[in-house]
Amino acid sequence: MARSLRFVIGAALCALSSPSFAQQTPDQIQARQMFEKVITFRTSQGQGQVPAMATYLETVLRDGGVAAENIAKVSKGETVGMLVRIPGSDRNAKPILFSAHMDVVDARPEDWKRDPYKLIEEGEFFYGRGTLDNKAGVVAMMSTILRLQKANFKPRRTLVFAFVGDEETSLDEADGTTRQVAAHPWVKTAEYAINTDAGGGLLAPDGKPIIYLVQGAEKTYATFELTVTNQGGHSSRPRPDNAIYDLAKAVTRVGEYRFPVMSNPLTRAYLGAVGKVTPGPAGEALRKFAADPQDAAAAEAISASPEFVGTTRTTCVATMLNAGHAENALPQKATATVNCRIFPDVSVDDVRKQLISIVANPKIDVKVIGAPVVSPVSELRPDIERVITQSVHRRAPGVPVSPYLESGGTDGLVYREAGIPTWASSGVFIKPDEMFAHGLDERIPVKSFYDGVEHIHDLAVALGK
Repeated sequence: MARSLRFVIGAALCALSSPSFAQQTPDQIQARQMFEKVITFRTSQGQGQVPAMATYLETVLRDGGVAAENIAKVSKGETVGMLVRIPGSDRNAKPILFSAHMDVVDARPEDWKRDPYKLIEEGEFFYGRGTLDNKAGVVAMMSTILRLQKANFKPRRTLVFAFVGDEETSLDEADGTTRQVAAHPWVKTAEYAINTDAGGGLLAPDGKPIIYLVQGAEKTYATFELTVTNQGGHSSRPRPDNAIYDLAKAVTRVGEYRFPVMSNPLTRAYLGAVGKVTPGPAGEALRKFAADPQDAAAAEAISASPEFVGTTRTTCVATMLNAGHAENALPQKATATVNCRIFPDVSVDDVRKQLISIVANPKIDVKVIGAPVVSPVSELRPDIERVITQSVHRRAPGVPVSPYLESGGTDGLVYREAGIPTWASSGVFIKPDEMFAHGLDERIPVKSFYDGVEHIHDLAVALGK
């Protein structure tokens, strides 16, 4: 669900190609085999395939020596979540949580150039639904567990790995698998979480890594319905009031409105860090805003960029329309779906009230859908930043590391709401125009897939000590 970071500066893939099969380590070969298998599961809502994928993962873990007592499952409807723990030697130390989600946004094979549910390695990329969002993270965690098990690694801190089953659909539901994971006895006392579903690096046009971003906060994901009702009638007898026309005016007003510019220490640090490595007027605007968020000219320049506008304000956009019931009848009802990404510390109800003010029509009912999750900012701790930086520098020496605000949403929202500080770090570097999560021909650079596998292993070893 997330990956909206993803990524914000024009860049090019590293010229380095992935190791040939003959050069791969046994761990890399195993990771690729798991990746190939998990892509085949159509783990989207309505397909009922998440339990089958979880069963496959559990079988691999049990074959790898993980005891049954260290595997647990939670369920919700057609889906499941799975927890795997590596017990720590210090019973007084709080556990550390790692998280990834098994479910995906559905892909219709007839729309794709390639089979979305078959891992296809072509050129420098792996293609397939979930390659980036978030089955690469699932495999990175699986590989880490199996490698630690094989090495007989005994962490001081208990490590818990959560494989969530409905991140793309049920973040706002009380019985969703993420909520159940957060409340599970193995997890609820966790000191913090590392989420594999966001965070990553940017590359310069010459292929040089220029910055690595760690997600420390997320905007609130909230969806509203704007509804107009009318007594309708025969289309041959038009009325001065028309539900579709009223709704169209309201949606236009929403589209023209811009919420106030906002910032916090995390967003200023992020924009300043990106500004330092961004050339030209765009970089100058980012640096000026980071130094002075009251700089109206800098804020205006930033607002023109879809990549950055979500970092400086609440945004609301119409995403769906539904109106009328017959071609020869006046519409009795017209509804617009408006999706909002709300800046931290702004309440959902305040946004609803603002939408009511924007549409300025008492005939239009504005209601929130579901129960949006509002979560606090997780300021990047120096010890966490140090471990992430050390791992990133193994593959991208010297690249600066910065926290950032995610404009989308991930399971981190739920963990933070439950009192578990969460940082997202995938270890993946990727071109911004090659980020096709939720879209056609989703892919991940082959090299980035293997780098992400190593990154999560690095973090588990270092943080577990």
